[in-house]
Amino acid sequence: MNAMAPSAAVELSEAEFAALTAIAAREAGLEIPSAKKSLVQSRVSRRWRHLKISNCKEYLAILDERPEEVRELISVLTTNVSSFYREAHHFEFLRQKVFPVVRDKLARGGRVRFWSAGCSSGQEPYSIAIECLKGLPGCAAQDLLILASDIDPKILARAEAGVYTASDLAALEAEDRRSYFTAVPGSEDSFQANDTLRKLVRFRELNLHAPWPMKQTFDVIFCRNVVIYFDDAHQAALWPRFRDQLEPDGCLILGHSERIQDIDNSGFRSAGVTIYQRS
Repeated sequence: MNAMAPSAAVELSEAEFAALTAIAAREAGLEIPSAKKSLVQSRVSRRWRHLKISNCKEYLAILDERPEEVRELISVLTTNVSSFYREAHHFEFLRQKVFPVVRDKLARGGRVRFWSAGCSSGQEPYSIAIECLKGLPGCAAQDLLILASDIDPKILARAEAGVYTASDLAALEAEDRRSYFTAVPGSEDSFQANDTLRKLVRFRELNLHAPWPMKQTFDVIFCRNVVIYFDDAHQAALWPRFRDQLEPDGCLILGHSERIQDIDNSGFRSAGVTIYQRS
């Protein structure tokens, strides 16, 4: 989940901008500074056209009356940007440090769980799945699953479909493209994740700031390039929740510009660049 991209906009008053960003902060923890006002204007004006209304007063009334429209607002205020094998050193960490441990766990009949929190259009969980299939032979028949969650139901639908262009797949090794993606009939430039890959991933809509329904713990949680868009209070509230959702010695992996600020009191220890292990 990433910040908004620019486009033409209509004028919002300061009070209207404040009301919209307060909803975004309350519902999704998004921190939207005043410098982003023109971007918010352009995004919500598109939504107004869809709803056949012409001003923010009407829109705020709709937001107050329809909870489902709040979800649409959060969706339009975020742009999902992802890619396969983004921040490659994190996947090297999986291969070198995580897989030797979970390989033994699976061999003993144990369960292994990964969570891609803020999975966007699916490249991250599918990259994890490819690594599992390559590095953990037989895992497709064992108790291994990847939870992929996002707050935006529209991007989740795209992720679950698993359809990408040749350009999207450029970061993959040629053998992996052949092994895990098939050409979409009738399209010259669309490729879909195959059943072997997709069966490892479960997609779910989830707001990180709401209660989490998962009862199981995870071996690794990826939450990359997500918390950077939350204010300090929302970030601080997430660290203990992630910690409690991890197995003992499980790892939380953040994006390149994200850090746990007060690590000494967080219940984590550093295990690499933006990699934190439950302590």
